[in-house]
Amino acid sequence: MKLSKRAQSINPSLTLSITAKAKEMKKQGMDVVSFAAGEPDFDTMFHIKEAAKKAIDEGFTKYTATSGIIELKEAVCAKLRRDNWIDYEPKNIIVSTGAKQALFNIIMTLVDPGNEVIIPVPYWVSYEEMVKISDGKCVFLKTNNFKINPFNLEKAITQKTKILILNSPSNPSGVVYEEKELKKIASICLRHNLCVLSDEVYEKLIYGKKHVSIASVNEKIKKLTIVVNGVSKSYAMTGWRIGYAAAEEEIIKAATRLQDHTTSNPTSISQKAALAALNGPEDHMAKMVYEYKKRRDFMMERLNRIDGMIASRPDGAFYVFANVSQFYSDQVKGSMVFCQRLLEDAYVAAIPGVAFGDDRFIRLSFATGMEHIKRGFDRLEKFVEKIRK
Repeated sequence: MKLSKRAQSINPSLTLSITAKAKEMKKQGMDVVSFAAGEPDFDTMFHIKEAAKKAIDEGFTKYTATSGIIELKEAVCAKLRRDNWIDYEPKNIIVSTGAKQALFNIIMTLVDPGNEVIIPVPYWVSYEEMVKISDGKCVFLKTNNFKINPFNLEKAITQKTKILILNSPSNPSGVVYEEKELKKIASICLRHNLCVLSDEVYEKLIYGKKHVSIASVNEKIKKLTIVVNGVSKSYAMTGWRIGYAAAEEEIIKAATRLQDHTTSNPTSISQKAALAALNGPEDHMAKMVYEYKKRRDFMMERLNRIDGMIASRPDGAFYVFANVSQFYSDQVKGSMVFCQRLLEDAYVAAIPGVAFGDDRFIRLSFATGMEHIKRGFDRLEKFVEKIRK
C-alpha cells in the first residue's frame, strides 16, 4: 500500500526520537544523562492532581463541548486579562489537546496551498512540519542574535505571505522579545495585513525580563494575532495535554470545526485539572524559576570553560542553544552526527540544531537536576576533547 505524498513528506520529531532513544538506553541499564527533555522535571502541583481525582470521582468522564468547557474558557480569559492585558471572551477561545494541537489547528485553518509562512530561525521543530502538512510554503527568516530584524522581515513579505510565527520566550534559543521590539514587528504586520501566530507557552519561565504578548501592543494587531499558550510548561503538566488559542471569533469557529473531526474535545479530566491550575495558587512558579535560573547559570559557566563552544545566555524557557561547529570534522559532520556520537560514546543526550534550522548548534535542556547537569558536563568536556584530537 503506497503512502500519501503528505505522509511521506513528514519528518519525525528529532526531539522526541532522541528522547525516546535515551530512555530506551536507560531501560537497558546504561547511565544516560539527558539534556533532551522539553518538559519540566517538577511534579504537577497537589491541588491540580486533586481536582483531576475529584473529576473522576464525580463522573466527569464524558464528552465535553469540542472547544472546551465554559468554566475553563472563562479562566483562560481571566488569565489573559490578568497576565497579558488582553481582553477576550469565551467565544474567542478554543481549548485543545496541548498547545501543539492549537498551533496545528490555526495553521490548518488559515493556510491555503501556496501561502507563505515566515518562520524565524532557529525555530521549534514542529512549525515546519505543520506548514508542510497544510501545503503551505515555509519562508525561513534569518535572525540577528536569534531575534527578528524588522528590515529583513519586511523584505521577506510577499503577496503570498499569510502568517508570521513568533515564539517568545523562544524554544530553542531562549530569547525574549521586549515591548519596543514587538511594536516594530507589529507595525510591519499591520502594514501588510499579516497574521501573527504568537506561541507564548514559555511565558512564565523568564529570568530577569518581562513577558509581553504582541497582542497587547494595540487593538489593531490584536485582531491579526492568534495567541497560543497552555499549562504544560508553567504548571508542569506536559502529559495532561491542555493548550489553548485566543483569536477573532471567526478563526476560533473554524478551528473548532477542524477539531470536531480530529480529536473532538480535549480530555475532560485534564480540563478540570487545567481549571484548577489557572484559578489556583502559583507559589510553585517562583521556585521553578529560581531553580531553572540557578541551573542555567551553572550550565553557562561550564559551557564557557569549554574552548570552542559558544552560547548566549537565555532569558527564558529552559534551554541553552550552543554553537558546536568548531568541533566538526570529517568524522563529525554536523549536529546530527555530533549528538549521535555524544549519546553513543558519552551517554549524554542532546538535540541537534539541524532540527531547529541551524546545523551549527545543539540544544541542551536544563530541565533536569543539578547533579545530572554536573555529571553530563563532565562527560561533555571529555567528549569534545576526544573528538578534537
